[in-house]
Order: sequence, then C-alpha cells, then structure tokens
Amino acid sequence: MSQNDFNIANQGFPATRADINSALQALATLSAGTTEPATTYAYQLWYDETTDILKIRNSDNDAWISFATFNQATDAWSFASLTVSGTVTAGGLVVDTDTLTVDTANNRVGIGTASPAATLDVDGSVVAKTDTDATNTGNVTLDFATNQNFVLTLTGNVTLDNPTTEVVGQSGFIVFIQDGTGGRTVSLGTDYETAGGTGLTLSSAASATDVVPYIVAASGRILLGAPQLAFA
Repeated sequence: MSQNDFNIANQGFPATRADINSALQALATLSAGTTEPATTYAYQLWYDETTDILKIRNSDNDAWISFATFNQATDAWSFASLTVSGTVTAGGLVVDTDTLTVDTANNRVGIGTASPAATLDVDGSVVAKTDTDATNTGNVTLDFATNQNFVLTLTGNVTLDNPTTEVVGQSGFIVFIQDGTGGRTVSLGTDYETAGGTGLTLSSAASATDVVPYIVAASGRILLGAPQLAFA
C-alpha cells in the first residue's frame, strides 16, 4: 500500500503531481503498511498490515490506539477492545446466528436458540459451578454466591455455619464423602432446616458418599432434602 508524509514539497510539476497522488493514495488506504508511517500526526489512521489492526494516533502524537481487528480471510472484524460506561440501547442482538439472541421486543434472551420462547431460553446443557473441597473439618461456610453445588470430603466432624451469600430460589446439591476413616458427622447452623428439624444423619462407613439436595426458600432459610445415602 502507500504511505506519505503529507507534506508537498516545492518541486517541479510532474514531481508535485506524483507527490499529491501518493498522498491521496495513502489517505485512501489508511496509510496501510507493515510498519508505521515515518511521519505521524495526531488522530492519523494507520492500517497495520502485520497484525491486521486499524489504529489511530493519539492526541499527543506519541502512541497508537488500536481500534479494530480485521480478518481478511473471512471478511470479518471485531473491536480491538471495548469498554462501555452507561446505558446501551439496541433493537436486539444476535451473536453467531443462535449462540446468543436478545429479543428486545419480547424481553427474552436465548442461548443456543434464535427464537427464545421464555425470559431465558437455553437450548443445550447448563453446568453450574461446583465447589469440590477435599479437606473439610471444623466450621465450614459454603459460598453460595460463587458455587451452586458442593462436593465436600469430610476429614473431621463438620459444622456448616450460617452463610450470607444464598439467593432466594437457588437450588442444588451437597455431596458429603467420608474420608478413609469414616464416622464423620455434620452439624447445621440455624439457617439450615431439615424436615421435622431432625438434622442430618449421614452414612458413617469409610469413603461413603451421600447426596443432600437443597433449595433456598428465603434469606436465612436453606431447606435440606432427605439425604440419599451410600452411593456405590
């Protein structure tokens, strides 16, 4: 492509015309080249052919700001970086046909579908984050803000302390695994409720695996279902 210093020197007509044509070609091609223009100006555009990034010179004329990256093989582009502060209003959003669809007319979001039929419509599997902790003894506080499910190996007697991160409607499971010794017990903070207030009675055999479902009914009310015992 063409680059030019955009300074038409005093010279004969043929050379002047060639210099003007070179400057116009540089403008038309955004000063494209594998290296930056030798002479730069504030707010100048440069298409870096080495990285396929369109850049703009900053106001101090001492650095380039990357604006967009272009894929010349697929005729596609993307922002080099994008930071949004404030409110973005759009008529809808589609990413990769059906990877993500925002239907603003019906206030619906689709993942894996181009035609969401509910407020959130997911066509595919959903995997919630699970906390797998191989060492649990003493006082343990579950982080419901970070995890949906928990797999806890009991290496001593455990008390589940009252959390502060649960969200109403949240549900999942807690897996309790006895260590090689077994006989570990689980006591509950007052925020954990069981049917009839009987607490949890788990398998005591070494390496036994039990599953306890839960649902958050209200702040400070985590309802535990009946333990499913001794999976093997």
